[in-house]
Amino acid sequence: MIIVFKKKATSDDIRKVAEDFGGLYIKVVVDVSRKILAAGGERHFDAEQILLKDGSKQADLWGGGLDAKTGETDYNSMINIRPNRDNPSRDILSADVRQEFDKIVKNLMI
Repeated sequence: MIIVFKKKATSDDIRKVAEDFGGLYIKVVVDVSRKILAAGGERHFDAEQILLKDGSKQADLWGGGLDAKTGETDYNSMINIRPNRDNPSRDILSADVRQEFDKIVKNLMI
């Protein structure tokens, strides 16, 4: 299940979006401009498409994940591969983007 979060997630919301990976891991796509995110689902691409339909711009979307138990984030997603934006990796390479990604995930999910 994918849910778009524009305000703080409840513990019930967290349980729902963690179901796709046995309650242990949550895929997230963050819009660093709008300061919202889509969480859940098995592929970042699906959450990315939902945010694009909601008005997000491709350049502002970055993917990663959240360990549902520890709250630790990662920055690994196929949608992050953007050689034209100096990000030729699945990981988010920009420290500034990572910092904003973390801030939004913490504000909305933790």
